[in-house]
This record gives sequence, C-alpha cells and structure tokens, in this order.
Amino acid sequence: MAFSLVEVNDKKTAKEFLMLPVRLYRHEAGWIRPLDSDVEKVFDPKQNKSFRSGECIRWVLRENGGETVGRVAAFYDKKVAARSEQPTGGMGFFECINDREAAFRLFDACREWHAGKGMEAMDGPVNFGDRDRWWGLLVDGFSEPNYCMPWNFRYYKDLFEEYGFMNYFNQYTFRRPISIEGVNPIIMEKAERVYRNPDFSFRHISRKEMDKVAEDTRTVYNQAWAGFSGVKEISKAHVRAMLNSFKPIMDERLIYFAFHKDEPIGFYIMIPEFNQIVKHLNGRLDLPGKIKFLYHKWNKTCNKAYGVIFGVVPRFQGKGVEGGMIKAFADIGTQPGFQYKELELNWIGDFNPPMIKLANQLGFSVAKTHVTYRYLFDREKDFRRAKIRGREE
Repeated sequence: MAFSLVEVNDKKTAKEFLMLPVRLYRHEAGWIRPLDSDVEKVFDPKQNKSFRSGECIRWVLRENGGETVGRVAAFYDKKVAARSEQPTGGMGFFECINDREAAFRLFDACREWHAGKGMEAMDGPVNFGDRDRWWGLLVDGFSEPNYCMPWNFRYYKDLFEEYGFMNYFNQYTFRRPISIEGVNPIIMEKAERVYRNPDFSFRHISRKEMDKVAEDTRTVYNQAWAGFSGVKEISKAHVRAMLNSFKPIMDERLIYFAFHKDEPIGFYIMIPEFNQIVKHLNGRLDLPGKIKFLYHKWNKTCNKAYGVIFGVVPRFQGKGVEGGMIKAFADIGTQPGFQYKELELNWIGDFNPPMIKLANQLGFSVAKTHVTYRYLFDREKDFRRAKIRGREE
C-alpha cells in the first residue's frame, strides 16, 4: 500500500491532524473527544512556552495521496534533552490505522527528524510540554480518559514494540471511592493522633484567599518535590496561573491544606474531572459548548474528582498528615448529597515507589496503566529504564 507523508503547515493539514482521531474513534465508547483548543494550543508558539527552547514538527499520513490514515508530532526541548543520558527528543499525538507499514512510516519520520537535530533517542508518546497532559500510551484499563490524557487503540502497543520502542517507565492512574474505608489502619491511627493535636489543622480553601493558596502551595511543593529527578522549583506566579486555569471548574471543597502551627506542611489539589463534561461538548467550547458546560456544571452531573497534585514537606511525611487530609475531605465527602463519588490520581510513575506505597495505603488501586516508551537510535546501545527514586546506581 502506498502512503504519502505530508507536513502540517496550513489550515487544511492542521484540520486533518485534528479530525483524524474523531473519525478513527467514532465507534469507541471509551474515547472522549478532547477540546480542539486544548490540542491546538500545544502547537501554538504563542501559548506553548516549550517553543522558547524547542522545536516541533507535525505530519499527516495519507493513503495513496487521498484519505488521512495517520498522524504524529515530533519535538524536542534543548533544556530537557540536555538533562537526558543522551540527547532525547519526543514524539506524540500518534494516531494510525492498524497497519504496520503506515505506523512505521510515521515512526521513521520522527526518528530521522530527531537525528537531524542531533538527538540520539526519542520518548513517546509524550507531550511537547509538561507531563500532566497527553503523556503515555494506554495499555491497560480502557475506561474513559481523564482530562487531557491519552486514550488509544489496544493495537498501538504492538506497533510501538514491534518498531523497537522499549518500556522506559509505567505511569499508573489510581482510583478509589470517596470514603475512608480501605485506608490502612496505621495511616488512620496516625491521622487520628494529628487530628487530636491542636498544633495541626486541616481545611479546604476559600476562593477569597487564592493569593495565600498560591504561596502555600509553592512553599510545600518546593520542599516536597523540587530536587527530584526532572522536577524544578515552581514560582508563586506559576502556581497562580495553574489555579486560575482551574477557576471555571474549581470546587473549593476539593482543595485541602494541612498546617502545623499555621505553617503550611501539606496540600492536596483536586478538581472536578472535567472530561465528564467535555464528553458532551463535541470538541468545541463555542457558544453552544459553553451553554452545555454551564448546564452540566449547574446540574452537578460530574461525579468524579481528579487529583492534580499532592505534597507533604519531608519532615512531616509518614506522620499522619497524608491521612489527616484524606480524613478531612472524607468528613465532607461522605455527607448526603455530595456529588463526587470517586477519586482518581492522574498518574504516578513506577520510578516513584514511595508514592505508589502511599496510594496503596490510602486505599487506592490501579485503574489505568500508561507506558512511556523510549527508542534508542543506536540499536547496539544498552537500554536502561528510568531511575527508581531513592535508589543509587
């Protein structure tokens, strides 16, 4: 079968790139069409800061010069590449019919482009930007995707692995009902102790204190996460921008903080799982889409909460603070009429055993597994998976 590869460089090819998955997944009940604007902003230099130190290219694949049967994007960020064992770029937004030749044509295009840019490997499917969006290949748990997370055909796994991609790390989405049932008794015992200690307090936020929330989040995050491989310190402005992006769907009852003598020591930021509304919008947040959005928001049709980010400062980890926040949330979440019935943690990498252990102790179980693959251009070079947190080489 003959295929032609066409670079996305005008409105026609950009629309082909956007609409291909709509056609491919039209009969798949598990797939939720993303908002067009969420995909398009990844490739807009005015909206995606990764273009400041990186470069991106996209292609569509046409069968016999006619119907579009595949798409892919390739990109690299000089700062990210420099931190890798070898200069490593990324590929993502891969969609393709179940055809080995077609898929390999797309993979070849990415590999050749990256090699021409001085890269020695590529990860995929990943995002041209932060890990919290469009990251990983779904290989298990084909339930509805969370907001801005991938959902794909099962055969994609075979296409990636037959080409030579290897599992760099797994990322797990954890799920549990909103209650305190199933939480490890030791965690709850510690939580009860800190609850009774007047030096500790737990509460959800108010929209009126967003400036303080941003500062408290920054303070805890930079102690809990900065310094971990691939994680940088964040600024108050960065946190405020993140919180502002949540405003249309924010529920203040889903954002909890822990304090010790009024000093912030932990936070748990959750939001309503926006895809429960997005699935009704047909990809567009135009006027009809906004009316549908308001309808579903006012009628509280979203019954799933989504854990965005979680952190406890190191000196209070394992002392009941984690369980204290869960207990504080459950005290509200188990009241009659509370709209959220289950909670998902978006993803935790298998390179982070402490977080996996904590999720299990808090009664979560794995609901979905995505894989981040790596392809080394030198096929003789030894492949190494992502380093395990806390393990010396």
